[in-house]
Formats: sequence, structure tokens, C-alpha cells
Amino acid sequence: MSLWNVTMSDEREGDGDTSVVVETRPKTKRPPLYKVLLLNDDYTPMEFVVHVLERFFGMNHAQAFEVMLTVHKKGIAVVGVFSHEIAETKVTQVMDFARRHQHPLQCTMEKE
Repeated sequence: MSLWNVTMSDEREGDGDTSVVVETRPKTKRPPLYKVLLLNDDYTPMEFVVHVLERFFGMNHAQAFEVMLTVHKKGIAVVGVFSHEIAETKVTQVMDFARRHQHPLQCTMEKE
């Protein structure tokens, strides 16, 4: 018997109970996001930073150049916002890549 039929038959019987069953879902909390930050230094070439932004953060050349200039002028810039695992992976990839190319580029993450 459907819910509608039960409710209608209850009303017809005269007990006045017209309750409806509502299915509820538990509210799931979104996982926290993390900002990946690139820090300026006096030694890493600007072209290398642009390459990192294109390679690891999917930016086109113009976007990467603008972000690189922000890092250069302000000392730091947010280069992406990700889940913890992805942010951690990006930081590791950038740091490993910079070390392999003997650049002191620093990349960190912090909770948004």
C-alpha cells in the first residue's frame, strides 16, 4: 500500500492522523580546502616559476605570467585551492621539481 493510500484511508476512518513519512539524509560536511602558496625568493628565475605554474597548476602562459608577477611583487601568491590530499601532492611535486632543477623555490599550503 502506498503512503498516499495509507494517509487517505486514515482520514476516511476519521482518526485525523494525516502524518507523512519524510526521508531525511544526514548532512555531510564538505572537507576543508587548502590554499597552495608560492613564495618569492631572489634566486629562482621567473621563467622557471611560470613553467611550474603551467605544468602543475594548469595555467595558460598569460595566467602563469600574471601569478608569477604577483609572487615577485608581493612575495607570495595563492596558486590554487584544493582538498588536503591534492594540495599536499601539489606542494610535494613543486618542491621536488624545484630541487631537481637546483632552485630554492618554496611552496606551502594552509587551511582556507
